Amino acid sequence: MDSVSDIFALPVLTFGNRVISAGEVALAAIGVLILLLALLLFRAISNGRKQVAARALAEAQAVEMQARMAEVQKTQSEITGQMQAFANLVENRQSDMMRSVSERLDGMSQRMGQSITESTKNTQESLAGLQERLAVIDKAQNNITALSDQVSGLQSILSNKQTRGVFGQNRMETIIKDGLPMGAYAFQSTLSNGKKPDCLIFMPNDTPPLAIDAKFPLEAWNAMREAEAADQDTKPASQQFARDMDVHIKAISEKYLIAGETQDTAFLFVPSESIFADIHERFETIVQKAHKARVVIVSPSLLMLSVQVVQSVLKDARMREQAHLIQNEVLRLMEDVGRVDERVRKLQSQFNMAAKDVDDILISTSKVTRRGAKIEGLDFQESAAETGSSDKKTNVGSATSQPDLLSGS
Repeated sequence: MDSVSDIFALPVLTFGNRVISAGEVALAAIGVLILLLALLLFRAISNGRKQVAARALAEAQAVEMQARMAEVQKTQSEITGQMQAFANLVENRQSDMMRSVSERLDGMSQRMGQSITESTKNTQESLAGLQERLAVIDKAQNNITALSDQVSGLQSILSNKQTRGVFGQNRMETIIKDGLPMGAYAFQSTLSNGKKPDCLIFMPNDTPPLAIDAKFPLEAWNAMREAEAADQDTKPASQQFARDMDVHIKAISEKYLIAGETQDTAFLFVPSESIFADIHERFETIVQKAHKARVVIVSPSLLMLSVQVVQSVLKDARMREQAHLIQNEVLRLMEDVGRVDERVRKLQSQFNMAAKDVDDILISTSKVTRRGAKIEGLDFQESAAETGSSDKKTNVGSATSQPDLLSGS
């Protein structure tokens, strides 16, 4: 019964938003039959006088009604079969859907398993990389500790005036040696006044050398830094540093600037880029006094740049000295090129003459080949005119080739 009720509940037709089920269709058909029966009874009652005809009509209508009921039952059985087929189709679709959902779930679970495996692998690789980076960080920390020890040693070196001078001298000498060739500089060379600059750079064209001083007064500078670190007044240390720089610049100007013997400008080498930047930022008066005294304060990078400029000037001077030799070599090279061109032209003419002789030889060999083919075919019928013309051509050819043979080509 439940299956029959489900079948009658299935939708059959749709009119707009109205859905008509199979049960409603069956009820409508039964209603129509009942209405027809009622009409037949009404006609039978109204036509009581014609009972025989009415009965016949009733029997005919009964037969017709039975036929219609049979059609209705047939239609109902067809609808039932269609509903059953529809139910089977829905069941098959549902099984297919369940199978598809199951396959998709299996694929999704497999992909999730692979993704989890890859994520685990990536996590392990990331942890391994993190461990390596931590090892690198530990190594860098050890290097920083060693560097701090070296900085402490450097501070102890710079705190001593004598060792500080050796440090600045060594750094300046390294820059000079890396940038200039041997013989273009001299260290601790004595001037005519008995003074020894830390370095002399010899300039080209017999111009005076450039003097460089590598000693820098750091006592007052260190005192100023210590006062800043302790949040103390830095004015006394700053004033002392300005006085020390003023004295040192004046000493360089007096000792190393000799007219006709050295350049009219000397270099004061500062072995630290940070100190050089602080001097130009906070002690502008010292820089101005140095310019007036014709003393240029240079850092390691500026000294390296100056050395490169001097190297370019020296190279240009050497090029100018060797210019006449280069010009002579170019003239000789042009003469050699001219001789090679002349000999190539002669060789080309000989090749052209040899090519003409080869062409003549090929013509003769082709004639010999043709005559050999005629002899092989026993074809001796040749007109006297052709023989005479060939003899003339042979004589002409020999006459024209004779001068070539005499000329030695």
